Amino acid sequence: MKTESKKLERGQVELTIELTVDEYQPFLESAAKKISQDSKIPGFRPGKAGLDVVKQKVGEDSIWQEALESAVQKTFVKALDEKKLVTVGSPQIDIVKLAPGNPVVYKATIALMPNVEVGDYSKVEIKKKPIEADKEELKKALANLQKMRAKESLVDREAKKGDKVDIDFETFMDKVPIENGKSEKFQLVIGEGSFIPGFEDNLIGVKKGDTKEFELEFPKEYHQKNLAGRKANFKIKVNGVFQLDLPELNDEFAKGLGQFKNMKELEDQIKNNIKQDLERKENQRIEEEMLDKIIEKSKFDDLPDILIDSETKKMIQELEQNLAGQGVKFDDYLNHLNKKREDLLLEFAPQATKRVKSALVIRKVGEKENIRASEKDIDAEVEQAKKMYAGNPEIEKQLNDLAYRGYLRNIITARKVVDHLKSIMVK
Repeated sequence: MKTESKKLERGQVELTIELTVDEYQPFLESAAKKISQDSKIPGFRPGKAGLDVVKQKVGEDSIWQEALESAVQKTFVKALDEKKLVTVGSPQIDIVKLAPGNPVVYKATIALMPNVEVGDYSKVEIKKKPIEADKEELKKALANLQKMRAKESLVDREAKKGDKVDIDFETFMDKVPIENGKSEKFQLVIGEGSFIPGFEDNLIGVKKGDTKEFELEFPKEYHQKNLAGRKANFKIKVNGVFQLDLPELNDEFAKGLGQFKNMKELEDQIKNNIKQDLERKENQRIEEEMLDKIIEKSKFDDLPDILIDSETKKMIQELEQNLAGQGVKFDDYLNHLNKKREDLLLEFAPQATKRVKSALVIRKVGEKENIRASEKDIDAEVEQAKKMYAGNPEIEKQLNDLAYRGYLRNIITARKVVDHLKSIMVK
């Protein structure tokens, strides 16, 4: 087998692989056997007719074509081993020559795993910030609990701050209704600032059955760029005004939540939740700063487009899953932003590049420090997942799959590498 390599741009390599007729012969025989298995050939049991017999039955071209896929799969892997190349993604295969009695020639265009020269991280220090549950956060959490337990009562009076109003509204720009600018039975609490500045102020003093028109300017940093900084007219109709009576924050309120004996227990639990959330965010900040500083000190080969494309698509999928968890459809989210999926892919590209570089750094540090997940580590993760999905045979089957174990191996190894870097860099 003859293999020639040619370096391309963007971290790609083109391999030209040539097989002699003799080297292609075993693949022809296997192909003939497969054709014999699938076709009825008089005088022979399925799979038992020889190459010459099958050639007379289906023609030589058909056998050469049938043999191609298997030949490419096996010889491509062999070529990578010979050239000591580590690839990412699937190769693009182009057949150069496939004719009976002649050498078989094909080209494989592949993206290489980028090489990384990791900078010296042993002297880099990351400062850990002290974590303390803020009193304002506690007050905010308690206030949210109050609102969740508030009693609503329909009132026949003018709306005031703290009331909830039910309205229909429509938005116009230059007397033309804007897309997705209409809503019915829309509810909001006056004073919470959940709508654009000035909107809720215009609801103070309205009563059930009232209609009102007013003009407001969208904030310059508004998420819909086509509306940001522009003036719009709003037409509203009031369906109802509701008074919200908040319960008093006392021991009875805490007991009513079903798991606390008094307010102290409730506040302690909230403080603990806030602290855990702050610790999670601080840990996330530390990891991000740590990897950013290593990336700054490191040198990377060209990153193949396939890596960036794959990561941006993964980020879109993560966003879709998060939105689905909140009951929001992805298409509705895009319409709200006045964007297309392609727009998000472009916007995510810089962050995707950073994530790819972080993964490459973690991989290289793991190799350098000889850090890897043990089979015991993987077994423990599998057992934990089996307990979580007990009674679901389909998922339990997937948990025993070698591919899933490979996925866990990568995840656990990355976790161990990050922990190792923290032990060195975080002070």
